[in-house]
Amino acid sequence: MTAADLSAMDRALALAAEAGEAGDVPVGAVVLDSTGAIIGEGRNLREQTHDPTAHAEVVALRAAASAIGDWNLEDCTLVVTLEPCIMCAGAILQARIGRVVFGAWDDKAGASGSMYDLLRDRRLPYRAEVVGGVRADAATALLRDFFEARR
Repeated sequence: MTAADLSAMDRALALAAEAGEAGDVPVGAVVLDSTGAIIGEGRNLREQTHDPTAHAEVVALRAAASAIGDWNLEDCTLVVTLEPCIMCAGAILQARIGRVVFGAWDDKAGASGSMYDLLRDRRLPYRAEVVGGVRADAATALLRDFFEARR
């Protein structure tokens, strides 16, 4: 884990908080280029856009691809506050992201090491390095507070 990863996670946590304040599940994501600069960011927008694919990771991947003018993000790192789900893991692999750093583990729907491990599945043509549990307490607290307020 690098200083850029930690800084990016701080930004992702801020985006997650924005999502929660807007009524979406508080998840935020950023994409770093090979120098550690942010080239894309996103937060959950499903409620706002009524788009079931508007997860933070997908929004950030789209922004990064647009910023560099290429769908291939193989030299990039995705930093996200919650372990990616199956859909997002598929998008990450399609974008050829080389590295994924995430905060909270998702024991119910995680596809990056907890329930499934799609990002490192040797049967697939592309794999990503995965670093989980980065600032997990902060990411978990955002999620817990969000769902407790709705119960």
